[in-house]
Amino acid sequence: MRKIARVALFAGAALGATAVWAQADMSEVEITTVEIKPGVAVLFGNGGNIGVSHGPDGTMLVDDQFAELSGKIQQAVADLGATPTRFLVNTHYHFDHAGGNENFGNAGATIVAHDNVRRRLAEGATVMGNVSPPAPESALPVVTYDKGLTFHLNGDVIDVMFLGGGHTDGDSVIRWRNANVVHMGDMFMHNAGWPFIDVDSGGNVEHLLNSLGQVIAMTDPETVIIPGHGQIATRSDLMAFRAMIENGVSRVKGLKDAGATLEEAVAAKPVEGLRNNQNGFIADDDFVRAVWASLDAHRR
Repeated sequence: MRKIARVALFAGAALGATAVWAQADMSEVEITTVEIKPGVAVLFGNGGNIGVSHGPDGTMLVDDQFAELSGKIQQAVADLGATPTRFLVNTHYHFDHAGGNENFGNAGATIVAHDNVRRRLAEGATVMGNVSPPAPESALPVVTYDKGLTFHLNGDVIDVMFLGGGHTDGDSVIRWRNANVVHMGDMFMHNAGWPFIDVDSGGNVEHLLNSLGQVIAMTDPETVIIPGHGQIATRSDLMAFRAMIENGVSRVKGLKDAGATLEEAVAAKPVEGLRNNQNGFIADDDFVRAVWASLDAHRR
């Protein structure tokens, strides 16, 4: 893996650091690049990690962070020797991953995402107290799908897959078959503690476990995993993340099946000490509540 530069700026852990991001001076953010394989790179800045496919067929981005960073992202793409963005894939609709859609759409990029991503962008939403108004037409995906689609681009076959979501109801996984690279979006945030299950946006921890299991089954020890936030990871990191979640869910489910109320389950501290980063932005109690809501929804 040839490094051009390396830094990951994601305040605190991930989307939960919205208060920090809302106050951040984006003029100070540096976009840095790691070239993973020939024609495949990752851009780090402030927000979700950006995947890049570049080559003779044009440039495809996976996510685009915040609108204020679009110019810097476009410059980072140019510094790779790549042409301006032809395709932009949103892994999901959250503003730290799709905030630059309008700028890239106006610049001529074709925006691609799951059906639910377009719907949530068009309707607007509130995520952890942060209000995102309805997006303008130029920010909306113009190509949408239910289960997925495939790009034949730059000498690779790139699968864009909806495996059932989990972080939201519109999460996509992007896989470069030949390069053996997978972009997970926020279904995997590396060493950031508990996952953020956006229940209000259709997130469900049972769906997340299923999606993670499918990705693990289609990868191997050599697969390079791009998380939604955090450093580049491996399949074993993804497996450890899933095992941590499964352990936590099992403990909460045990209390629920035994007849505990949500308040009793939270008070019992069933997941204390399990998370891989005690400074992660999702507190143990909040994870218990998300699991509880997920189990209720899943049973319905």
